[in-house]
Amino acid sequence: MSRPRRPTRAELLAASGGSVPDIIAPGLRVLFCGINPGLYSGAVGHHFARPGNRFWPALYGAGFTERLLSPHEEYELLRYGLGMTNLVNRATATAGELSPAELAAGGQRLEQNAQHYRPRFIAVLGIGAYRTAFARPKATLGRQRETIAESIVWVLPNPSGLNANYQLPDLVRLFQELRLASEDENGG
Repeated sequence: MSRPRRPTRAELLAASGGSVPDIIAPGLRVLFCGINPGLYSGAVGHHFARPGNRFWPALYGAGFTERLLSPHEEYELLRYGLGMTNLVNRATATAGELSPAELAAGGQRLEQNAQHYRPRFIAVLGIGAYRTAFARPKATLGRQRETIAESIVWVLPNPSGLNANYQLPDLVRLFQELRLASEDENGG
């Protein structure tokens, strides 16, 4: 498989405000929900596409997939019972460009998706975004007491390479906790 070419600076700038398609289907085991696409993801049209993002290595390291997938293989997630969406589907240079109102509206959109597609778990990738989107200022990582529709909510750190608070081994461990819980809830 040839490696896709990197977007140019002009392509990155032109991606501002763009979107990436949801990878979603009814009855998923886990629907992963990012904050919003970065410019790199917006330019190439795939989730967590920037080199250095640790989502794909953490997913593989935690045992969700049997091999390391690339962002360009994101539709393979569906065969593992996994999906992908974002709170806000507007590409920005940083998530800090999103307003609290946009995040709250994204929380409502996620709730609508949960009602329609009924994933068993929703994993929000970003504690700050989760706290803002769902007005849960004291939320911590891991399983939440609240649900979204009937989906169990799990909060994980943002896997962006810019998030220096968590290194890949930390992310793998936290993703693995979710994997094990989702297998227990679904009977293995």
